Amino acid sequence: MSAKNHDICDSFCPSEEVNVAELRDKALEVAGLSEIFKVLGDETRTKIIYLLAQRPLCVCDLATILEMTLPAVSHHLRLLKALRLVKYTREGKMVYYELDDNHILNLIREAQEHFAEER
Repeated sequence: MSAKNHDICDSFCPSEEVNVAELRDKALEVAGLSEIFKVLGDETRTKIIYLLAQRPLCVCDLATILEMTLPAVSHHLRLLKALRLVKYTREGKMVYYELDDNHILNLIREAQEHFAEER
């Protein structure tokens, strides 16, 4: 005796009113965005982004705050920089990282709001 799965259709029968070609084009509009979500899928990188939203910090600051090694923090920052989520400025011997812009912070805030919702 097999259990009926109530969250899927009983048969394959696409709706006639769905414009498949149009929706395929719409799906292409978000191609590549999953890379940003993969980066945010790592809690350490999300923490780094959130901390950098508070103020510019150097690798030493981040390593101390997060209780991590310098190479580990640098690795995360390289990934964030490659996706243009953070940028850096050099002041003498010091290098300070900050958010490239606030778009990514808005994503984090939306996620925080969603997470805080009561069910």
